[in-house]
Amino acid sequence: MAILWQKTYQGSTYEVRTAGRTRRLYTDGVFHSQYHPQRTLAGGIWDLLWLPALFRQPPRFGRVLMLGVGGGTVFHQLQRYVDVTEMVGVELNPIHVQVARDYFEIAQCGAQLHQAEAGEWLRNYRGPKFDLIIEDLFGEQAGEPVRAISADQEWFELLTRNLSRDGMLVMNFVSRKSLRDCAWYHQAKLRKALPQGYQFTLPAFENYIACFLRQPSSSQRLREQLNGVPALAQEISRGNFNFTVRRLLAGR
Repeated sequence: MAILWQKTYQGSTYEVRTAGRTRRLYTDGVFHSQYHPQRTLAGGIWDLLWLPALFRQPPRFGRVLMLGVGGGTVFHQLQRYVDVTEMVGVELNPIHVQVARDYFEIAQCGAQLHQAEAGEWLRNYRGPKFDLIIEDLFGEQAGEPVRAISADQEWFELLTRNLSRDGMLVMNFVSRKSLRDCAWYHQAKLRKALPQGYQFTLPAFENYIACFLRQPSSSQRLREQLNGVPALAQEISRGNFNFTVRRLLAGR
């Protein structure tokens, strides 16, 4: 894999590496994002961040917010498989914003990018609510990803206040324990505001992607929609998208 671009900023080394037409973003050797102009499924955890959008029939969203953009892979996936009117991204790292614009063709998605700390940006935000919020906020510690903002009651309430009446919240957790420790499991008030939850996993990753819904849905509905998209159904039949999805139940 060749190094297309490299930069050291505030003690961290950033690289964009290429393999054919695939581009990958690394920060201090940690793999962050992957982009290929003709292959929207990246083969990574990013494939699960947009997937819960298919709980909605049809998958149509007015406004989508992504907290933690990385290289912007998820925006490309949403653009291809979901009907979205407006996409907004908030990313703290200015180098990631640069890479998204210069190497991951984020301008083609029409997404609005803000270089800011996600919590501060959301606390100051006074615009219309979002139909889908995707939260993927991580830093690195000793080469391992760590949550940038604790998934506690205060953070859940801030996210939920910015969701539309039938909106959904998607969050990335580094492990099953991290998910089970989040406030949704321990606060009845949050489960009342977001009464349904689902977890998504991939065999090669320890991450758990959680989707919290205001309105009822089902994993069967999601799979029906997924199988209705020929390109995605083909990937599943080839064994390239072997994710699992399960309902979240408090106390289990």
